[in-house]
Amino acid sequence: MTGTLMIQGTSSGAGKTTLVTALCRIFSNAGYSVAPFKSQNMSNYSYKERGFEISQAQAIQAVAARTVMTPHINPILLKPLGNYRSSVLVQGKFYKKMTAQNYYEKFALTRGLKIALESFHTLKKSHDIIIIEGAGSPAEINLQKYDIANMMIAEKTNSPVLLVADIEKGGSFASLAGTMLLLPKQHQNLVRGFVVNKFRGNKNLLEPGFRKLQQITSKSVLGVIPMVDLELPNEDSLDNRISLFRKQNQRKVESEIEKLARTVRRSLDMKKIVGLLT
Repeated sequence: MTGTLMIQGTSSGAGKTTLVTALCRIFSNAGYSVAPFKSQNMSNYSYKERGFEISQAQAIQAVAARTVMTPHINPILLKPLGNYRSSVLVQGKFYKKMTAQNYYEKFALTRGLKIALESFHTLKKSHDIIIIEGAGSPAEINLQKYDIANMMIAEKTNSPVLLVADIEKGGSFASLAGTMLLLPKQHQNLVRGFVVNKFRGNKNLLEPGFRKLQQITSKSVLGVIPMVDLELPNEDSLDNRISLFRKQNQRKVESEIEKLARTVRRSLDMKKIVGLLT
């Protein structure tokens, strides 16, 4: 089996990073060579190794995938400096400081997109499966033209998309339906299903909502992931009391990744998800 799958979200914090981490381990456990990929990430929490720097989130995903860590898994990293400026890292190396306007208008669609696709194709040459993570929401209308982290990447890599929503925050059905409504038709067609994340309770109670979503969007919910307490660093904070790459924590990290993978595997329709890859 070979292929790519992209995880996008209705918002930041919906669960994209967690789901990609879980899928990387699930497919690695099944014997496949897997790599995570996020074309563009914005975070001040990074991981440095052998002279390059990538997002901490993609470093965790690489551990989950049991793959060699390279700058290609996160070819563009934006480290916010305040006042709408960021340090831009390209394939693990500092490139320059840029304002948001300059980044979008002079970098994203030219050098940025080219670099991202170069890194993606480098990974694809040596892995069976690439699990791609989007950023924020694909329905940010003011940014869609310049968005090289979501649907543009899905199009360029011919990747089916799963759209994930955080039900704990409330409004998850509206956010899934609304996101689909705000996407151009060709991007709606790339979405193959929904995932509901961070649910507490009896998932049978959600069935009326699932049927309504199907009527509105023609897409099905492929899984409901329960709220799970994990001791893994978040993408945007270090508040989980664990330093990922300290040797004394490696066994704990492996245990937490396996716990996550088991939970997600039980919660998703893996047969349908595998079908998206073949």
